[in-house]
Amino acid sequence: QVQLVESGGGLVQAGGSLRLSCAASGRTFSTYAMAWFRQAPGKEREFLAHISKNGGSTYYADSVKGRFTISRDNAKNTVYLQMSSLKPEDTAIYYCAATVDLRLRVSTTYYDYWGQGTQVTVSS
Repeated sequence: QVQLVESGGGLVQAGGSLRLSCAASGRTFSTYAMAWFRQAPGKEREFLAHISKNGGSTYYADSVKGRFTISRDNAKNTVYLQMSSLKPEDTAIYYCAATVDLRLRVSTTYYDYWGQGTQVTVSS
């Protein structure tokens, strides 16, 4: 089992950058593939990025490709989401998630563990 805690959210102007972190408990972090999702008010939770358990493979949703970068440090039990060129439409609660399924999965149904979320607000 793993517990996830996100941090790094906040208020930023359009065009700015933020780096989100997701710290995981437990000694099995490196056995999980990780992902970031977000959920805006009134919308479904949206897949953003996925990273394999060793960090060697990443995948992005078209909406963030070229602007967001997912990475992980297994020694620190942490996954990151570097966000740049932020837009007002990026405003949402951002969640990290872990899965024991090592295949690329973009649906929330495949993720076993979730953090509590961190708010990102982008002003115009």
